[in-house]
Amino acid sequence: MSPRVSPGKTGAIAVGAFVVAGLAAGCAGTSSAGGPAGSDNRFIAGDGNIQEVKAGERKAAPQAGGETLDGKQLKLSDLKGKVTIVNFWASWCAPCRGEAPSLEQVYTENKAKGVELVGVGFKDNKDGLRAFERKFKITYPSLFDDDGQITLAFRDVPPNAIPSTLILDRQGRVAARIVGSTTYSKLSPLVAKIAAEKA
Repeated sequence: MSPRVSPGKTGAIAVGAFVVAGLAAGCAGTSSAGGPAGSDNRFIAGDGNIQEVKAGERKAAPQAGGETLDGKQLKLSDLKGKVTIVNFWASWCAPCRGEAPSLEQVYTENKAKGVELVGVGFKDNKDGLRAFERKFKITYPSLFDDDGQITLAFRDVPPNAIPSTLILDRQGRVAARIVGSTTYSKLSPLVAKIAAEKA
């Protein structure tokens, strides 16, 4: 896969340098960055770069899934045929709080157009994640990924930071990645572009 950084964005990320294990280590969190208890100051913050993947070079997302915070089973493969935003987040992550309203807005504006959003609550506890959802009035489902196994399943295009966002096309392939916090102005046109693609 050869992701390209969108024009006008700086600080390109070398995909070949990504090490999936680094996510688990880097996102152990930090008290100073709002990390979980017992953390060790290794929280990795992304810079918000957008990487898009040409249709012919996209790879299928893993058949990841599990239990949502409300106790239901959800698999990404069940959402094939829709554009799916996958957001990796944690309640202890300050940038996640900053981007939460934008994610909810993009979801509510696009769900009737065949766009889904699935959160992945990474290395966190259910109480903290649920409190976050209530505070920010989150209406989309989130998978509970306390051991990081769902996140680690994304080996070809690892999220590599918390928060990170992947956008899957209607065929279930990774079409774009945002490493770090996103905004409405970044995410909305990107989702619209991928949703407009012919299957």
